[in-house]
Amino acid sequence: MTELLSHAEYKAIVADLDPPRAAFIDGKFQAGRGVSMPTVNPATGEVICEIAACNTEDVDLAVSRARSAFDEGHWSKLHPSERKAMLVKLCKLITRNQRELAVMESLDSGKPILDCVTIDVPETISTILWHAEAADKIYDQTAPAGDDAIAMIVREPIGVVAAVLPWNFPLMMLAWKIGPALAAGCSVIVKPAEQTSLTALRIAELAMEAGLPRGVLQVLPGDGPSVGEPLGLHMDVDMVTFTGSTQTGKRFLRYAADSNLKKVVLECGGKNPAVVLDDAENLDAVAGHVVNAAFWNMGENCSATSRLIVQSGVKNALMDRIVARTREMRVGDPMDPATHIGALIDADHCAKVASYLTGEAIIGGTTDGPYVYPTIYDVKQGDAKATDEIFGPVLSVIEVASYDEAISVANDTDYGLAASVFTANGRRAIRAARDIKAGTVTVNCYGEGDLSTPFGGYKQSGFGGRDNGVHAHDQYTELKTIWIDLTDPAEGDNVS
Repeated sequence: MTELLSHAEYKAIVADLDPPRAAFIDGKFQAGRGVSMPTVNPATGEVICEIAACNTEDVDLAVSRARSAFDEGHWSKLHPSERKAMLVKLCKLITRNQRELAVMESLDSGKPILDCVTIDVPETISTILWHAEAADKIYDQTAPAGDDAIAMIVREPIGVVAAVLPWNFPLMMLAWKIGPALAAGCSVIVKPAEQTSLTALRIAELAMEAGLPRGVLQVLPGDGPSVGEPLGLHMDVDMVTFTGSTQTGKRFLRYAADSNLKKVVLECGGKNPAVVLDDAENLDAVAGHVVNAAFWNMGENCSATSRLIVQSGVKNALMDRIVARTREMRVGDPMDPATHIGALIDADHCAKVASYLTGEAIIGGTTDGPYVYPTIYDVKQGDAKATDEIFGPVLSVIEVASYDEAISVANDTDYGLAASVFTANGRRAIRAARDIKAGTVTVNCYGEGDLSTPFGGYKQSGFGGRDNGVHAHDQYTELKTIWIDLTDPAEGDNVS
């Protein structure tokens, strides 16, 4: 892990930063044909640089180059170990440039530099490396076809993949998409969020330095109508993988239906519960997990714990500890390594989050420019704070009387991405993990599993597949059955 620098040292890096400003198409930076767009520092409102945005013509060019690269086979038909070697080299280059990438990520997104240095960049490297190492270790299969035939089930790269990214974890979500897609042999076109394009462009440049052929990894900055929609509707894009809001995710299903029935994988919103039962042990540890889960990354996290469902018998003792820990959260300049909570992504989102700061808060409930202070409310089930995905540092506390009520409240949502349950009773823990309708349920901790475990959601939190683990590799491939008849033609025509 890179050693943390001082606030002054990070500000000096910012002053010397020369971020990329153009689209990355066919192995080089080039001006997009759209109207250039500013990328803004959320903490100050200052323009970092103007980026040459793309439009439909750029999409057509990038897809054409991606298809040519795929069909020519310079990447798609490489031995998996050769793809692995180049992706490992990419990880080494990211490691070499990790301080620059961490500063760029913080500057562009408002994330605390502490998180970028200790979480986002290391996880980006680990993710790409994990999938690179898996590339030559995932076996195809044979089926029990009897003595007269051999049946092989083989994976083939799906083709041209469009990866549409969110603004809350620009680097990490980039890695979640390109890691398995590139390892599988696909050509990938990345559409970063218009607010946070810088690190994706820099990674594409490093990928070329690592030896990836032209057209295999391209980055098209721009807004949804100009880039996202044309990718979703393009007849020569084989798959879209998307992380973002449920509302936007549904559009890609419509785009697939209106075009070529391309594969679509969606990781969407969440209204995630932490269920604390009255036999939970070590309430100090529970409070630590809940506060981290609710306020990490300013609550701009699809798996954030935004609902605390707590049994009456333990509520008061737990809340005392949660409030005390929340008071320790430092809000301020993202470039200060002492900051825990940085700036929200932009003024519009800040206003949306602030609109929920109504009524008497247990703690917080205030804003300061781009900053929203960590906030906790006591609410009743059905309150908008308990149903809407606020996507900010707002925790809703719902008191329940029993296990059954806790599970009922936890499942009373359109979402089903993640959940946590805290209890000392192993049987209740397993029962709760089974009863809660979510793609990931953690017991006595907050988390999302690790790189080896699939991540995605039930209900309106996800569709079509999972990120992470070998399951992610499967979604970037097509399965093909090859049937070989072994009968002797002289014994009769048994070919089917």
